[in-house]
Amino acid sequence: MNSEQTKTNWAQFIPLVTVFFFWGFVAASNDILIPVFKKAFDLTQGQSQLVSVAFYVAYTVGSIIYMIISYLTKGDLINRIGYKNSLALGLVISALGTLLFYPAANTGSFPLMLSGLFIVALGFSLQQTVANPLAIALGPITTGSQRLTLAGGINNLGTTIGPLIVSFAIFGAASSGNTDMSIESVKVPYLVLGAAFLIVAILLKMSSLPDKPAAVVESAEESGASRSSALKYPQLILGMIAIFVYVGVEVSTASNLPAYMEKNLGFLTKDIAPFISLYWASLMIGRWTGAVEAFTDNMSWQKILRFVAPYLAFGVFLAVNKFMEHDLTPFYVYGLIILVLILADIASKGNPARMLLIFSVLGILALAIGMTTDGMISVYAITSVGLFCSTLWPCIFTLAVSGLGKHTSQGSSFLIMMIMGGGIVSWLQGTVADSIGIQSSYIVGVLCFAYLAFYGWKVSGILKDQGINFDKKISGGH
Repeated sequence: MNSEQTKTNWAQFIPLVTVFFFWGFVAASNDILIPVFKKAFDLTQGQSQLVSVAFYVAYTVGSIIYMIISYLTKGDLINRIGYKNSLALGLVISALGTLLFYPAANTGSFPLMLSGLFIVALGFSLQQTVANPLAIALGPITTGSQRLTLAGGINNLGTTIGPLIVSFAIFGAASSGNTDMSIESVKVPYLVLGAAFLIVAILLKMSSLPDKPAAVVESAEESGASRSSALKYPQLILGMIAIFVYVGVEVSTASNLPAYMEKNLGFLTKDIAPFISLYWASLMIGRWTGAVEAFTDNMSWQKILRFVAPYLAFGVFLAVNKFMEHDLTPFYVYGLIILVLILADIASKGNPARMLLIFSVLGILALAIGMTTDGMISVYAITSVGLFCSTLWPCIFTLAVSGLGKHTSQGSSFLIMMIMGGGIVSWLQGTVADSIGIQSSYIVGVLCFAYLAFYGWKVSGILKDQGINFDKKISGGH
């Protein structure tokens, strides 16, 4: 029986994580597009954040369309057309969105650029609804959140490389000293991306990924999922708000960083890409650390890998930036901040609720330092938010869909809907920045982390009442 899988199915898991890479590549590239569009189209900080709004609100619209189609056809859409087909369809939709960048760049149209991003993210919405529960289902349920963390680590390989490649496409090599950009230079990287989407859609269609993963389908009978809808579960309702504020703080921290570095520290737009890359690499560093348990059950190996994995990920960031001819000197000190992450990871003992609480408190501390210090210390503090956001998505996702049984894909869709927080919180922070200054505007992120700490504390009790306990890993909690 599949839900009793003892090992991760790597042959199926590896093709699946390619889509996680794409989501990261595009999402982080938006942080480069924001200052470029702001200058080219002469926008305020609030208006420039419409890039984030268009991208992240598309996730919500996508989820709503999915709900409506499922409702009208009286059955779950993904369960009907299959998980694999849904992934391929999502990639095709995203590819169509990239085509809009061509006329948008030629006519210099900001609304058309936003429409292109919106359609790309519409495809991502369907991919996310399928891929997240699928990553949890391709192996034992007890290491589900670790598998999702690992997929997230691949996602952040995309977020680390994305800003550097898109910045290179727009500005040329870092050493060339070019600060001019033409909107036309945006179209090539996005058309190449569209072609990549189509290739992966074909490869996924030919892969051995299951169309109806047994773990998600079978658990309907096993878990006694007697409630009539996913919305009858308090862990999901509170989890939806948690996803909203989590994606909000993760995205707005990065998307408002270029404006802070330009305005308060005098950086040039083209010199900011490595720091945006470091922010997203911080998520990769944290996720590689959090994914250790998905690889091996051996405790001694886990202890060693906990220290090796984050520095390996940091090495990837340094290597990519070296290749792009960026100066690495400002980044070595960051190795010390990574130690804080490793200690926090050890303290959480693999329990998603405890990890959520510890990491959220550290996120509040990081932003408080970022708001009250000057110069590079503030930049490192704000960047380290990436480390403390790193494992929150899989923690929230796993906690929110635990015990949902046959309502899992419906619950997953509700969670994906809340990704719009990335756009709304970014826009909110941009607007707050226009009135109280960019550095003080990070108070928005502090409030987001405060709710996440609350959810981490509250959800343990809710799940224990339903007989699910993540401290008893051996029993599997289901």
